[in-house]
Amino acid sequence: MFGGSPWLVVGLGNPGSEYAANRHNIGFMVVDALAKELGAGPFRAKFGGELTEATDRGVKLILLKPQQFMNLSGISTQKAATFYKVAPAQTIVVHDEIDLPYERLRLKSGGGHGGHNGLRSLTENLGAEYLRLRCGVGKPDASDRSGVGAVSNENRERVVGHVLGNFSKIEQKTLSVFVAEAASAVRRVVEKGPTLAMNEVNR
Repeated sequence: MFGGSPWLVVGLGNPGSEYAANRHNIGFMVVDALAKELGAGPFRAKFGGELTEATDRGVKLILLKPQQFMNLSGISTQKAATFYKVAPAQTIVVHDEIDLPYERLRLKSGGGHGGHNGLRSLTENLGAEYLRLRCGVGKPDASDRSGVGAVSNENRERVVGHVLGNFSKIEQKTLSVFVAEAASAVRRVVEKGPTLAMNEVNR
């Protein structure tokens, strides 16, 4: 087990039933799966989010789903991190990633926000040195290469429509497995530490 300090696990998404099945909400899905797998109590409203606590092999996990919409995710996260005294290096953020194919996972420490509004808010409130579990949701049209060096309005609208759309029927067939694998990746970080977990998840 990698140390005994608490971990803050933040799933990114948008609140409301109309967004629940969106690609953008895979962070919520993974945190829900972790809560169920670890036998956590019900989520409760706290710090502008929904929060519960769990224990994984003796280590405390604070599971958070910010509820102020994606572009304000950092506010809720910062409040929870301050209350529980969790450093960015012990914070794992689970989010959708269009630059990875569907079902591909990548663990990363630090870096830019890549245009992701949730990560932008987190970086503004926490700094950049938190861990990210990037969950691939693919691009709306991998063959589109227009607007090199800049994102055209048309491409931007297509990306927004993609991440705010539900997983396709084909994707839904393996979505539960993908979510379970992402939850397992979070637990690997807690058990083995970021470096070893990255070696296993990213290979």
